[in-house]
Amino acid sequence: MNAVLSYLYLFSFLAYYAHAMLTPYGVNYEVLALMEIRKALDDPHNVLNWDENAVDPCSWNMVTCSSDKYVIGLESPSQSLSGKISPYIHNLTHLELVLLQSNNISGSIPLELGMLPKLKTIDLSDNKLTGKIASSLAQLKSLRYLRLNNNSLTGVVPVDLANMTQLSLVDLSFNNLSGPVPRLLAKSFNILGNPMICATGKEPECNGTTPMPLSFSLNNPENAQPSGKPKTHKVALAFGTSLGCICLLIVGFGFFLWWRQKHNKQIFFDSNEQHHEQVCLGNLRRFQFKELQAATNNFGSKNILGKGGFGNVYKGRLSDGNIVAVKRLKDGNAAGGEQQFQTEVALISLAVHRNLLRLYGFCMTPTERLLVYPYMSNGSVASRLKAKPTLDWGTRKGIALGAARGLLYLHEQCDPKIIHRDVKAANILLDDYCEAVVGDFGLAKLLDHHDSHVTTAVRGTVGHIAPEYLSTGQSSDKTDVFGFGILLLELITGQRALEFGKAANQKGAMLDWVRKIHQEKKLDMLVDKDLKNDYDSIELEEMVQVALLCTQYHPSHRPKMSEVVRMLEGDGLAEKWEASQRAEPTRCRTNEFSSSERYSDLTDDSSLLVQAMELSGPR
Repeated sequence: MNAVLSYLYLFSFLAYYAHAMLTPYGVNYEVLALMEIRKALDDPHNVLNWDENAVDPCSWNMVTCSSDKYVIGLESPSQSLSGKISPYIHNLTHLELVLLQSNNISGSIPLELGMLPKLKTIDLSDNKLTGKIASSLAQLKSLRYLRLNNNSLTGVVPVDLANMTQLSLVDLSFNNLSGPVPRLLAKSFNILGNPMICATGKEPECNGTTPMPLSFSLNNPENAQPSGKPKTHKVALAFGTSLGCICLLIVGFGFFLWWRQKHNKQIFFDSNEQHHEQVCLGNLRRFQFKELQAATNNFGSKNILGKGGFGNVYKGRLSDGNIVAVKRLKDGNAAGGEQQFQTEVALISLAVHRNLLRLYGFCMTPTERLLVYPYMSNGSVASRLKAKPTLDWGTRKGIALGAARGLLYLHEQCDPKIIHRDVKAANILLDDYCEAVVGDFGLAKLLDHHDSHVTTAVRGTVGHIAPEYLSTGQSSDKTDVFGFGILLLELITGQRALEFGKAANQKGAMLDWVRKIHQEKKLDMLVDKDLKNDYDSIELEEMVQVALLCTQYHPSHRPKMSEVVRMLEGDGLAEKWEASQRAEPTRCRTNEFSSSERYSDLTDDSSLLVQAMELSGPR
């Protein structure tokens, strides 16, 4: 019996050895590579707190693994990292995604990046990289997105990049590159801000490139051969005839699709089955509609995680066993906008931060638009505030800071900038460790192309929407700051925004009620009773002050999210609060009503265009 057990143990060890790529000393090659990457970087906030004795790196921060436990993503944007990128990165042979943007990384781009055959996305923008663009990048046959903008790179653009037909986006702007610039085949190519190429910004190279034709021009004199004119005419005739037939076939097929859609609009046409060359959009997976239909039990009511202004969210289990959240957008059957939808989804997918919900994939048919996200096991902040056991004070502080960092990235570090427009506890999700993850960002912009060009639909939730957004329909980053201030009050009180002050008969004047309690130094009346006095009174007062600064009536008086993050970290709050109090008498004289009175007139109106909805389930 002991012999049998010994053989089984040996067999299991060898099986794991083969799968996890262990060294003869029992160390995972990928662990070694990641530790070398960490050693080459200076990590001031200790976000790369990896365990060098671990066998499996899949539970580490900033690391993403595939279902078979290989590292496929290294994602550490906006973490103040400095140092260099280690050449040991080439040992992560399954790597698909490298996102190290908005750091202070210096040195050159390692040639070893070109040894990663599965790499699809490289974003090293907004760093301090120097040297030439590694020509080895041209060997990456799967690369779709290459962002090296806002560095100090020099030399010419490698001519071999012109042969990469699979590229969708190349951004080399704001470096010190020199010409000549090869004619890249990427759909989007930016070289602005390189003085030796674009001295005025009006040069032809500055406007990017368009895909080159697959066939050469028959009228090019360099290709003409005097002794072969009859043959050239025959080739031209054959080419013209073939092209004409192809055009007729395309027109006929298009007419058939139009007729089919007109006579049977209920048939779900999965564009993925017709466009095999577009199965992946950057680092996103493109799902078939029937695949998501099966995963969610035909979008059954028992699978609904939440309902809201953008659509319903369903829990789904994919065929590989992974659990996901599927958002079925309400505006999915609106006419047109397919190309814009794909573009916006691609841009949203590039917003990667530890405090942002990552977009996993999408599905698009003529009648459906669906987004697929990782499933958040701890649900939303709104649902957890009502659940047991209650969130402790330290966790609530961490949620506030994490959500603030996520919004800071969207407002000031993401390119293009994104305004959330519906910041609330129901849209702040919690991962397995109760770390805040901002969800639903970019959806308002994603769906706005269906709206009239004259008016923009107000999207959001009553009680969280800034007064200027409700009255004018115009949003800004300060609109999100207002919503974040209300979120802080939700974390403190454990109540929904429209419930503030009900016990004190202060319905509709919630901010005046909070301000009055703060002035009277009775903040214990504000705190969630479930905390049972288990909180720090100084930290409570600081968080209330930040909330009141964020919810000031005039957008210009509210702080930026970068200032909010610093204040929550304990830097600059006293000065900001004192300045706000000095300006308060002047503001009161210039305003006919208080901010809360004006705001309460808006929030108490039951006929508002925007209904109070809450996506309380995990996304």
